[in-house]
This record gives sequence, structure tokens and C-alpha cells, in this order.
Amino acid sequence: MESLQLDDLLSAVAAGGANCLRSVTELEPAAGPHASVAPAKFASGRSDMGTYAYETRYDEDGNPSDVVIIDSKQSQLNRVEHGLAEAIRDGHAVLSRLPRLVVEYSRNGETIELSDLELPHRAFDGHVRAGSLDGNPAPTLEQYRGVRDASHADARALFDASPASLVFGSWDATRAARQGRWRSLLTGEIIGYCRKPAEPERKGGARSDPMGMRIELSGPELKALADRQRAELSGKTYETLTKAAAGAKGDKRAKTSNAGLGGIPPSLEALAGVACRRIVRSHVLSFAALRQIRFGAGSEGDAACRALLVALALSGLARSDAELVLRANCDLVEASPTRVEVLGRAGATTEFAAPGIEAADALLASALEHAERVAGVSWNGVVLRVTGDPAIAAGAADDEPEGN
Repeated sequence: MESLQLDDLLSAVAAGGANCLRSVTELEPAAGPHASVAPAKFASGRSDMGTYAYETRYDEDGNPSDVVIIDSKQSQLNRVEHGLAEAIRDGHAVLSRLPRLVVEYSRNGETIELSDLELPHRAFDGHVRAGSLDGNPAPTLEQYRGVRDASHADARALFDASPASLVFGSWDATRAARQGRWRSLLTGEIIGYCRKPAEPERKGGARSDPMGMRIELSGPELKALADRQRAELSGKTYETLTKAAAGAKGDKRAKTSNAGLGGIPPSLEALAGVACRRIVRSHVLSFAALRQIRFGAGSEGDAACRALLVALALSGLARSDAELVLRANCDLVEASPTRVEVLGRAGATTEFAAPGIEAADALLASALEHAERVAGVSWNGVVLRVTGDPAIAAGAADDEPEGN
């Protein structure tokens, strides 16, 4: 089977080119078909356990079926971005040159860097807009104003500063006018065909403590224990412990389970896994959406810029697909090779070999060299580094909400 080449990308992104690229992989539980998996869990106002997301889809025979979302579209994009960010940290020869925006914070003596591959709104994230450079607010910087003013008619400023914002989507939602709205060119998900239960099914859980199933302290003792660990405890845990300590007056003793002490008897208090008869991972990369964007480089130059964005997406996707790491109790393996197809016009379909990391990186290097030559593209790493607002760093809490 043929591998994707630069000419294939250039043909796809040119006027009248293919509609999209589709990548589909059949997966299965690593433990075997008898095993359940833990889907993505979402916050729910009805239950403090959270909930799974079920939908109705059609199966391979065209019949409607219940499915559960094992990994959502946004989560899949985040995993692709993570793969690119890790390659940059490893000093990858090409990806370390990727233009990006970085916000730098200082907290507790440590420097924290957040790039547009990690910030949820990419180039238009609140962390960037709240930052400054040499004492000047980021929104006043001419370079950043150019990024925010980019349009589909000429997206070159955004392309040169933050290609990730074009590939993975971004929205300048808080801006009063000229909001940049860029849909994600790449989408993906993992779903499992299953039977939706009438009521949430639960699984058992327990905890044993070699010192004893029940460990109780006096109010002052529990308060002292919480205070000693205060710097390491979440705000919610510390508050729970201090309230329990305050309620233990006189001879009354306080339970220490919230401090991780003592045992917990077996109980059905967590969402059970879901058994799936079929698990599918799919991604779509839209050439049609990409052709709506111009870069002020003429027909050939614009095509080169588009092909470079496609190659960047494929490089990240190859990394994400290579690491089937979702969450605890959700270990998956490929049941068959990934099927990659370019969907052309009038139902034409061309199948290609799924690019691994090495092949995808070679395609990216080729696309970059071509874009440098015909569109004047220059990748030199970070193009804008802003200093994060210290008040934001001071006000940040590490408590994690319930959900995915």
C-alpha cells in the first residue's frame, strides 16, 4: 500500500481537491473481549459519582445502537497536542522549530511555561491576553494584534505565530469585535458499541489499613494533623478535616478517612465499567475546511501553507495513536491495522498506509521545506513569550472538579 507523499497533500488542499482524510482503527480491551472499560466520566448535577455519555449511532450493519463515549473529541485533540508538546520538549529537530505562543509564570520559586499547545483557547487564551511583555499588556502589542486580526481571507499572521490554533481550532470569544473563529481542522473520538443500562451500574470498592479499619483522633489531634500537611492538601480536603476536628469536642472522636487513614468497607459507590462489543477510534482531517483559509502567498504558496498544516496534524496524530493511554481501567489495543483513506469527490476513495511517527515526521519535514521555498515560511520556535499575571498564579488552585 502506498504511503502519503507531499504531492498527495498538495493535490488535496488545492481547489477542487479531496474532501477529507479519514483514519479509523478497531480497538479492543487489552484483557480481552470479556473485559469492561472505563469510559470518559463527566460531571453530573444528579450524582456525585459523575456520569457516562451515551449516544445513538449506527453500527456496521446500518442498525441504530447505543454507544458510550470512551474518549471525547476535545480529549482526542488534547492528546494530539500533548504528543507534539512532548516532542518539542525532547528537542525534535523539526517540531522544536514550530512557532508558538508561550505564557511564563513564576510560582513557589518555579517557572511554569504554558504554550498554545496546552492552553485551552490556544493563541486567544485568557492567560495570553492577561499577560504582558516589558510591562506592556499583551493585547496592546502590535505582533499580537496582528494575530487577533487574522481572517480567513488572510490568516498569515496567525499561521506564522500559532499554527496549532489553526489545526486544533480557537475562538477569540471575549473580544468585542473581529472575533477570530477557527474551527478545528482535525476531529476524532473513541466510542464503544454497548447496551445502555436503565440505571447506572456500580462497582464495588474498599480500602484496608494494616493499622486498623477504624482510626479516630481527638479534635485537636486531627486539627494538628491537617495543619502539618496543609501545604500539600487540597483546599477541599483541608476544609473537610478542620470541620471534622471542630465537631469533635470533649470525648467525641473524629474519623480520619478523609486523611487517607483507616479502612473503608466494601461498597457499591463508583460507576462500573462498560462492556463493549465493538470499540472504534476515528479521526477526520478536513481539506474542505482548510481550503477556505488563505495566507496571502498566492495559489501555490497558500497550498504549501495548507499542506504544512496537514503534515503537522498527521505528525501529532501519529504520536497520539501510538500511545493508547486513556485512563485507569481503560487499557486498549489495536485489533487491526489503522485504515487511512482520502475521500475525494463524487465518492472516489484512495487508501494509504497509516503513517507512523517516522513517516509522518518525514512528511512534515518535506512540507516545511516546500513551504519555506514557495511561501517564505520560517519556523524558528517561540515567536511571542509573555509574562503571566502574578495574581493569576497566586489565585490558581489545584483542586480538580469531578468529571472527565
